[in-house]
Amino acid sequence: GYENLPKAVNITWSSINFKTILQWQPKPSDYFYTVEIHGQTSDVKRKCILTSETECDVTDVLRNVKETYTAHILSVRPAEMDNFEEPPFAVSEKFMPYSQTVIGKPEIKDYSQKGSKLNVVFKDPLTPYIFPNGSFQSIQDIFQHDLEYKLYYWKDQSSGKKDVTTRSHNFEVSVDSGKNYCFYVQGIIPSRTENRNGQESTVLCTSVGRSIFDEYGTEVFIILAVIAVAVITLAIVLPVVLCKRKKAKKARAVREKELLNGV
Repeated sequence: GYENLPKAVNITWSSINFKTILQWQPKPSDYFYTVEIHGQTSDVKRKCILTSETECDVTDVLRNVKETYTAHILSVRPAEMDNFEEPPFAVSEKFMPYSQTVIGKPEIKDYSQKGSKLNVVFKDPLTPYIFPNGSFQSIQDIFQHDLEYKLYYWKDQSSGKKDVTTRSHNFEVSVDSGKNYCFYVQGIIPSRTENRNGQESTVLCTSVGRSIFDEYGTEVFIILAVIAVAVITLAIVLPVVLCKRKKAKKARAVREKELLNGV
């Protein structure tokens, strides 16, 4: 019967941009799992029926993102599914997608540094949910005014970091003209107490007037200085050496001639 089947343990919710995966242990041997999603105001929905896996994508049954859900993970044998006996199950912690999903990385679409202005244009992460026309909803479409973005930027090879906030999809900040800057963008939900900060975008750097000295610093200057001194020294010493050798050769020729005449 069901009474000897192990219950699921270590149940966790993993959710990024509203794509939500339920995970648990242990791996089943002679039985299977079935996942039931219970909402506070919605009907029970079953997912991953009779699975031998220990994870289940439950994204499509969490469409009401402001609903609070719990997952019941049933341990079952197919032959006993028709029995009236209730199979053993484990219950997850509560999960609300709106307040617990992690905000993913924004995508940097374009950036430029002209004079003393740094411009950065970025794109919202998309969610698995779609509009009636078939296009995917972005996190901005779901969070609306609860979502804002921060641009963190700093002078290249410097540790002093500044930040600015926007609710649009572009930044324009004042920087030192001719200096290179690095930056990244991050989504933030200020109303949250947990998971406020989203994932950071890729760090990118501008390349305005970038020189070999910016890349390698004083080491290159020292090496070039040593080479320059060596070249200058060689330019001065070599003619002197050649001149002395020429004079010595001429003097030797004169002595040889005198010796021959004496003979």
